Amino acid sequence: MSEILHRLSVDLGERSYPILIGAGLLGSVDLSPWVEGSQVMIVTNETVAPLYLKGAEASFPGKSVSSVILPDGEKYKDWQTLNRVFDALLEERHSRKTTLVALGGGVVGDMTGFAAACYQRGVSFIQIPTTLLSQVDSSVGGKTGINHPLGKNMIGAFHQPSVVLIDTDTLKTLPPREVSAGLAEIIKYGLIREPVFLNWLEANMDRLTRLDTDAVAEAVYRSCACKADVVAQDEKEGGLRAILNLGHTFGHAIETFAGYGHWLHGEAVGTGMIMAADLSVREGMISQSDYQRVVRIVQSAVLPQLPPGNMTPDDFMSLMAVDKKNVDGQLRLVLLRSVGEAEVTADASKEHLAATLSAFCGQQ
Repeated sequence: MSEILHRLSVDLGERSYPILIGAGLLGSVDLSPWVEGSQVMIVTNETVAPLYLKGAEASFPGKSVSSVILPDGEKYKDWQTLNRVFDALLEERHSRKTTLVALGGGVVGDMTGFAAACYQRGVSFIQIPTTLLSQVDSSVGGKTGINHPLGKNMIGAFHQPSVVLIDTDTLKTLPPREVSAGLAEIIKYGLIREPVFLNWLEANMDRLTRLDTDAVAEAVYRSCACKADVVAQDEKEGGLRAILNLGHTFGHAIETFAGYGHWLHGEAVGTGMIMAADLSVREGMISQSDYQRVVRIVQSAVLPQLPPGNMTPDDFMSLMAVDKKNVDGQLRLVLLRSVGEAEVTADASKEHLAATLSAFCGQQ
């Protein structure tokens, strides 16, 4: 039985688009009204395709639907794999009125969106995220791209989808580790902007780790609503939107150091948020009890709290120097002014940052 439990909109004027959230939506909600032409290309991966490709195909009645199936994993988020999408589009003679559909997690969503931004200088695309992390974060807001060996998501474009369809039933096939990774991004919204939501998360984390349908739908809705509001105010990260990167500067360094795919994005962000909270304490922004609250909720989501044991402060500094938030060589970090309020700063003390890195490195 399908049911749309929540609807909301990302308000970007003529480029506004809806987010539909519910259970059993894949294959039962007609997405063809968001397809301009007759052609649809579904981009998915070898893990998701056997589970959900048929349902996705059924979402476009009356359209000519084809698909391209990519290998699964963060390590394939590169130019070579992206070219497989372009090869399929060109071989099947897709026009500039074609619509690409991202069916999968954040890697598939980012790559499909980037392909859509590039193909014939820009075609439409639709997001059908199938992981918790992609449902609450990467599918909303139009950030697309691929990784480079020297930095995560350093090559890409802003390209907004036409619609986001979030079927929470797809989460039933996720391994627990992927669920935890998604919970990291959900926790982030509470820490940066939604203190009431953070209270709710603390009270309902057990329901979320068990994938209780109503709890998950509520968490996805409130996360998407928070991100939609931020994106509407700052689509291309000129200021406010950067707060969505709490924990990401430390986290991206961990992902790059470990090798893409060895740490899930949400796992690295979970550790990164704890490190950002530690630095926030050293900067006199939050209390030690606030820091412990951050640690507790990250732990409750079954996320790691320390970076790789062989990662040094120098490793962090060299990798964080490539972060996209940096301007004119200045390291810009997202820190907590309070639990429920974040800010972006380039003024963090070098001594305090060094102390945080020393405290966390070599502890495993």
